[in-house]
Amino acid sequence: MEYDVIIIGAGSMGMSAGYYLTESGQKVALIDSYDPPHEAGSHHGGTRLIRHAYGEGGNYVPLALHSQKLWEALDEKTEERIFLRTGVLNFGVKGTVFLETVKKSAETHQLPLEVMTAEEINKRWPGFQLDDDSIGYFEKNSGVLFSENVVRTYRSLAVKNGADIYVNNTVQAIETNSNQITVKLTDGEIKGKQLLISAGKGTNQVTTLLGITLPLTPVRKTFSWFRTTKEMNYTEESFPGWGHIDDDSTYYGFPSMDGTGIKIGRHDQGRPLVDPGKLEPFGTYPEDEQETLAFAQKYFSKDIELKEGRVCTYTNTPDEDFIIDYLPGHANIMVACGFSGHGFKFASGIGESLARLLTERESVVNLESFRLSRFDEI
Repeated sequence: MEYDVIIIGAGSMGMSAGYYLTESGQKVALIDSYDPPHEAGSHHGGTRLIRHAYGEGGNYVPLALHSQKLWEALDEKTEERIFLRTGVLNFGVKGTVFLETVKKSAETHQLPLEVMTAEEINKRWPGFQLDDDSIGYFEKNSGVLFSENVVRTYRSLAVKNGADIYVNNTVQAIETNSNQITVKLTDGEIKGKQLLISAGKGTNQVTTLLGITLPLTPVRKTFSWFRTTKEMNYTEESFPGWGHIDDDSTYYGFPSMDGTGIKIGRHDQGRPLVDPGKLEPFGTYPEDEQETLAFAQKYFSKDIELKEGRVCTYTNTPDEDFIIDYLPGHANIMVACGFSGHGFKFASGIGESLARLLTERESVVNLESFRLSRFDEI
């Protein structure tokens, strides 16, 4: 059987693209080294934030807003929880570039954004204990995405539409010409007209089979859940999603979802992975626990305690923007990677855009800023 599109990497972006391709009538094969959703990629851990007034750059806002509409549409197609509108508070010292960009992008795109003092924040959400010099920007329409539910739902819908999924399979070789692509697996081979590589931290393991190495750095990251005697202050009904930015660090977090505890992670720093296949478990390094615990005790509650910690992977580009483009010299092979720890919220919009690019050569949202040509070495 020959497929219209073969997708290597069936995580957040790959599974989304697979679903939208099948919605347009394409015959799709999805390949993954594991059995998604799983804990070997970047989509596990239960939850992700979606923000609209975007501190990483105003060019992301149209994609965020379009993705939001698609998340709400997906919510209607499943009994799984996809999106919860908790609101998202970005807070830190006034004047930081990130916070000023949040404010500017809200003004440019006429997004509702409430400017709050530390006193106002502490009063509205008693779970916070912010310093007087803190300022916050609250987006009431943003919230929480349930990441593993998303991947599971896209998989179910794609299979219902006729997609084939090859799980626990590793790509051994890729043979390509202008008309056909052959992907050789640990168990057989499949053929297709087009190929999408969305393999996260394993992207370069795939592209090197074609003689191409992309500017990607897989980074080991951690996130943790915490318990407190004041759990009622941190429930999904009483506490927002949030991000904290200052000159030295960036943290993010979630309310306690169904009693799981307060979830906190550090967005900056992390340890580069020498071997993307070997992810050292939580607790390997002292900072795994110490960083987020010290932060939580400073800004939330003195009685907070670590409940559980896990590891995940960011796959970073040099500028921390994404790569979405055709590979050099291959008009029928696309790559989507480098989502750098802030990509999941866009998975619906990017998946739909990838499907459109692979069928109609035109995306719903402008993705020009993610071209490979911005890196001289490619």
